[in-house]
Amino acid sequence: MNRLSISQITASLAVLMLGTGGALLLGASPVGIALPILAGLVVLLIAAHGHDPEPDQPAPPIEQPDLIDHPDFPTLLEGISDPLMLVEKGKIVRANRAAQRLLGAHIEGDDARIAIRHPAAAERLASTAPLADPFMIELVGLGSREQRWQMRVAPVGAVTSMRRLVHLVDHSGTHAAERMRVDFVANASHELRTPLAGILGFIETLADPELGKDHETRQRFLKIMDGEARRMQRLIDDLISLSRIEAEKYRAPDGAVDLSELVAEVVGIFRSSHGARGRDVEMEIAHSLPPVLGDRAQLSQLVHNLIGNSVKYGRPDTPIRVTLTEGPSGMTRLAVADEGEGIGPDHLPRLTERFYRVDSGRSRAMGGTGLGLAIVKHIVERHRGRLDIASTLGKGTTITILLPPATDEGVAKTDERRRPSALSGTMS
Repeated sequence: MNRLSISQITASLAVLMLGTGGALLLGASPVGIALPILAGLVVLLIAAHGHDPEPDQPAPPIEQPDLIDHPDFPTLLEGISDPLMLVEKGKIVRANRAAQRLLGAHIEGDDARIAIRHPAAAERLASTAPLADPFMIELVGLGSREQRWQMRVAPVGAVTSMRRLVHLVDHSGTHAAERMRVDFVANASHELRTPLAGILGFIETLADPELGKDHETRQRFLKIMDGEARRMQRLIDDLISLSRIEAEKYRAPDGAVDLSELVAEVVGIFRSSHGARGRDVEMEIAHSLPPVLGDRAQLSQLVHNLIGNSVKYGRPDTPIRVTLTEGPSGMTRLAVADEGEGIGPDHLPRLTERFYRVDSGRSRAMGGTGLGLAIVKHIVERHRGRLDIASTLGKGTTITILLPPATDEGVAKTDERRRPSALSGTMS
């Protein structure tokens, strides 16, 4: 193999960086990087087999091979997890497995307008005019009604070529997150505005010189104002709590929590502070359960929310059963079951959404903020656990939590934090 001359290397690098026959313009996609590099390598190999010209002679022109027909091109397509298709003259000539899973295994050879049924996309894909620059189109309903896709189309080969590389990027998650954010802001604003409007209205009424002298009316209005203000306080506290839990979502807790002791403590609080309904709470805890990996304050909030939901929505004089047992794979299972009205199957998937309520009027009347189960879900996710909600209309609801065991390191850290300091104590 002969050594390359400076002129050949320069020409090869120019093809590598600026060549149009093999370059793919596709944003930051790996294909957009891989093909120009492959083009440069192929050119270098071709050049390496030639003769080194005399220094005073110009280098012969280098012909760039058609990389679309290169045997490694299908491998490059399959190396991308997103759907990719090569379209030529409106026909899909190649499609990777991701594209075939989305649009059908038969799409190779089909008209691109039939595979991607979208007016704007069909018009651009069927066009025979040269495509100088890539373009993007937002697609709705491709695959399923709820999915959102961004279709990126880039020219392949020379400017006059009619080949197009079609790259589909799934934006469903981003769209769903944005919709949740908008819904969250709207719901939070509504939940705060409603009690605030009531408070302001009662203040204006009490400011009236005539009504302000009526002691009975004043006391009744002040009681309502106090209830509305406390409702706002609960909502703000839940919003702050949810924000803190989400901020720590990707930092797993490293402590060890005795869940048996914690559950018994929370059940005792409900029995002593919720009257007759609190005394309906029953507890069953298995012996010798290992500590769980967790944040004690957050797990306490989780147990409070679960039992609190059953106290609110279970039928009066029916038991609320709190059980703590050993679960699969060394995990600990916490279950809270009530005998309430139950929840329809169409509502179950949305129960952990913020502000979602099966019965809005009843929930607000009982002081619910609509964030209780959303907080539970985020606490479980942070603890790398599992959440399951099962319900039967007319019979009741059972919420089950599985939490992983604490590691030896977590137990050691917890013991270290609990050990009294050598400098603690009183001075005489």
